[in-house]
Amino acid sequence: MDTAGCAAGEEDRGGSPRRAECDVLVIGSGAGGLSAAVAAAHLGLEVIVAEKAGTFGGTSAFSGGWLWIPNAPHAVAAGRGEDPETPKTYLRHILGNRYDEAMIDGYLRAAPRMLAFFETNTQVRFNPGSGVPDFHGDVPGAAQGWRSVVAAPYDGRQLGSLIDRLRPPIPETTFLGMGIASGVDMRMFLTAMRSPAAFAYVSRRLLKHLRDLALHRRSMQLVNGNALIARLLRSAADKGVTLWSGTAARELIRQGRRVTGAVLATGGGDVTVCARRGVVLAAGGFPHDPGRLHDLLPHVRAGTPHHSAAPETNSGDGLRLAESAGGRVSERMAHAAAYAPVSLVPRPDGSTGRFPHLVERGKPGIIAVTAEGRRFTDEGGPYHDYIRELIAATPPDRPVVSWLVCDRRFLRRYGLGAVKPAPVPFGRWLRNGYLSEGASVEDLARRCGIDPAGLKRTVETFNRHAAEGRDPEFHRGTTPYQRAQGDPDHTPNPCIAPIVDAPFYAVRVVPGSLGTFAGIETDAQARVLDASGQPVPGLYAAGNDMNSIMGGQYPSGGITLGPAMTYGFLAAEAIVADGAAQEEHDGRTQNAI
Repeated sequence: MDTAGCAAGEEDRGGSPRRAECDVLVIGSGAGGLSAAVAAAHLGLEVIVAEKAGTFGGTSAFSGGWLWIPNAPHAVAAGRGEDPETPKTYLRHILGNRYDEAMIDGYLRAAPRMLAFFETNTQVRFNPGSGVPDFHGDVPGAAQGWRSVVAAPYDGRQLGSLIDRLRPPIPETTFLGMGIASGVDMRMFLTAMRSPAAFAYVSRRLLKHLRDLALHRRSMQLVNGNALIARLLRSAADKGVTLWSGTAARELIRQGRRVTGAVLATGGGDVTVCARRGVVLAAGGFPHDPGRLHDLLPHVRAGTPHHSAAPETNSGDGLRLAESAGGRVSERMAHAAAYAPVSLVPRPDGSTGRFPHLVERGKPGIIAVTAEGRRFTDEGGPYHDYIRELIAATPPDRPVVSWLVCDRRFLRRYGLGAVKPAPVPFGRWLRNGYLSEGASVEDLARRCGIDPAGLKRTVETFNRHAAEGRDPEFHRGTTPYQRAQGDPDHTPNPCIAPIVDAPFYAVRVVPGSLGTFAGIETDAQARVLDASGQPVPGLYAAGNDMNSIMGGQYPSGGITLGPAMTYGFLAAEAIVADGAAQEEHDGRTQNAI
């Protein structure tokens, strides 16, 4: 919408402001949007964050809270810094001809600086991932650790009333609503019935959780992406950022080419927000935009639905807004979405949850098969590769679907999707159809709709080699990432065990994602670019609204949140620099007059 002005102060008949002013309007409240808001507020700007959903955090609040940042201050302080050319070598091999030198160089320089800024000036804190390997350990330049950091746990009571506006984790990924962090925390839960020390640890966590439920009606032991968003929200509130939830962006306001604000839809009617310095689009990409999913995901065009674990409010608003102002959405990604295997979880209220299978696939005693009963991938490999290889293994005229198959020993030790390990009962999952059970492998296959002879043959072949800890077909357990996903207590291979302990179990897994890669094209300072490659004045993008610098590939965990926070931070710096340049230009023009 073009407008000649963006004045403030006009009220509707009910007395509620129909117009508001700020320096920076941020649309979306994931890690990218909140990083931009906090950084801009720290730099002295007046900031409004508008979140479409009723809670803050977007997909970031569902995430593991990891950021991929080579040469992070934590690594350098521990003496684990590295030659910047080493991670570049790794990325060049993974990204191929989609390696953008300017964007990658800019990211690798700015990301450590971003971390230092947040840890010095805000409530945001990180712990180093000293033992977290890159996904593809057989590629030159891959690291076995120290390229990742994770949000430090946070006491939700520090949020005050904002805790009620924090998006909770996906319920099926929690235990009674309590988040479980990767690493030591998860290992304690998985070994609680086998280790007195782990049992004591889990008991303490549960007692704290029960207290939280009694006093606060939710967990206050925040971990993973929930802790990251909580820390960013606390920091935003401390710096005076105005936080609006239940507020969707309808259209941008422009004066000529320059974006000067937006019209926001609220429960009380539309609000026109004048943004003196700029608008940051950080609305979470397009994981629930049917039209764009159809256009950019081949399996959707072929008739297989896509089931993203991202919030359903992430429906492509930011991309449409950018296009309305002359921005462009990339169609050059190797893959337009950050794929992940997802199972559909029936909920008591009749809705369907989407469980992302990120952890148990790497444990010993599980395989993934197609409807023909054949394996198609290294089950414990990167989640993005699981779906990519499933799509490649599925004939074009058939739906893209797989099953994770295990035995009773595996189910009770590690769980399977939403099904928790012992001693948690699992009968309800059998009754609602989420979990299938069979007295034999063939019986399980018939119940699932898998070819019985094919599955029997696959399991027999797998077991014959698994007894020796080998997987000659897909080589599980041969890279640092695979072994890190396994069970260190299981030998000789932490990733492989035979499937022999009847009854047998399976969960149906379909193509899903953690978010999207294809997004708004920007420069290295997060400025939105038009069709000619020139910045659209006053418009910036971050998070999954911004085109992924990884070219549609998934080289390591944290390659979404790392750039999201970095480019949110850079957008704030660019807004200040662009404002200063505009003021200088206006001053010269006025003097000339």
